[in-house]
Amino acid sequence: MASVEDVRQVVGEVLQLGNRTTSLERDTPLIGNIPEFDSMAVVSVITSIEDQFGVVIEDDEITAETFETVGSLVDFVNSKL
Repeated sequence: MASVEDVRQVVGEVLQLGNRTTSLERDTPLIGNIPEFDSMAVVSVITSIEDQFGVVIEDDEITAETFETVGSLVDFVNSKL
């Protein structure tokens, strides 16, 4: 099971947020809130999640709601485990 910390680390590393990574909480909005979180970052986060958690994410599984908040991304990852 993935935790908020696990997903926070993935997002922080991919987006190179540095110290800002620690400010990511379950209810922190992602897309539209973090300037670095663009469409290329979404692809990079998905690839990193696949690598770190050993899951496969199909294109049709990805929705805007998945990347709405850190918590929604955690829930999505857990649904894949």
